[in-house]
Amino acid sequence: MRTFPAEQVAELEREALELTILMPCLNEARTLPACIGKATAYLERTGIRGEVLIADNGSTDGSQEIARAHGARVHDVKARGYGAALMGGIGAARGRFVVMGDADDSYDFSRLDGFVEALRAGFDLVMGNRFAGGIEPGAMPPLHRYLGNPVLTGIGRVLFRSPVRDFHCGLRGFRRDAIAALDLQAPGMEFASEMVVRATIGRLRITEVPTTLSRDGRGRPPHLRSWRDGWRHLRFLLLFSPRSVFLYPGALLFCLGLAMMLVLLPGPLRLGPVTLDVHTLFYATTFVVVGFQSMLFWAFSKIHAMNERFLPPDPGFLRVMEKITLEVGLIASAVLLLSGLGASLLALGIWGMGHFGTLSPIETLRIVIPAGTAIIVGVQVAYASFFIGVLRIRSTRSLAADRA
Repeated sequence: MRTFPAEQVAELEREALELTILMPCLNEARTLPACIGKATAYLERTGIRGEVLIADNGSTDGSQEIARAHGARVHDVKARGYGAALMGGIGAARGRFVVMGDADDSYDFSRLDGFVEALRAGFDLVMGNRFAGGIEPGAMPPLHRYLGNPVLTGIGRVLFRSPVRDFHCGLRGFRRDAIAALDLQAPGMEFASEMVVRATIGRLRITEVPTTLSRDGRGRPPHLRSWRDGWRHLRFLLLFSPRSVFLYPGALLFCLGLAMMLVLLPGPLRLGPVTLDVHTLFYATTFVVVGFQSMLFWAFSKIHAMNERFLPPDPGFLRVMEKITLEVGLIASAVLLLSGLGASLLALGIWGMGHFGTLSPIETLRIVIPAGTAIIVGVQVAYASFFIGVLRIRSTRSLAADRA
């Protein structure tokens, strides 16, 4: 009798099943029977070859035994967190398609037709939209319904040009291989945002179907913590969009400050009754320093995100970075430092011509402020060059691993 390796058996099982209905679980004994019953009834009604999979995250209320007694398969996930449970469940799923949803009976697993139809039509990610399908009174706190979800979804749509209008709907379907290829990382509630963002960046085919949200039947407070998890979602969106958060604001500040410096260096600028002088020059140089630091942070964030595969490789960015070597950065730093020191010596010479007595603050500051700015930016360039060199060592190793 011929035997097959375990990996090959698992792959054959996956090919045989069309759908996995996946539920993350942490002490959901009260609602699991209803959720599993609805999911099983859906598979029986439609004749879909599928399974109900419970990704248990360390339940202590007997949820595992209840799930098995009602015909579901249980996969234990030791790493704690909503995202960790789902990543474990996705890895263990045997279906070509996966529909995931919370095990608190707030979503109706007997009405998954829209998700399956869209997946069969070729979409990679099918999001439920609760605002289009209907929210039962009391099912979603007003803070989430009118502030949290609309604001976070709006930020996600603007930053990533995503078509999704309900970023945090817990009921969603996807092609298992397409989502697995994204190599999702977030272990907590922000996993919901990561899936949408990474799918959008990866140019997966995404659509939405209306879905309803009911009051959950757990009879206890939810695992979700509004402000803590809301901040984690927002933090993820911001860190995943370094261009919008760091590059554009930094470039604007830098260019504005530099333009103001060039105008004010020759002398004061009079705009009607208002005179701009060295005090404005000081703030202009502040804009330059802060803006430049923000742009550097964009470069750091982008390299790190590509190293960790949070963002796909950017060929244009990589070509530019190949030309900005450590040696080039150190030469640029030296030029800035020498310019700043030279201007400082000029200011010192002017002071010496006055026998180191009383100086004219206005005229001296017009030299000292730009000199100090050049020194600060020069130091920033030197340190940034070394740090980018360190990040690029990791990037080179990652690239070599990918090629291998």
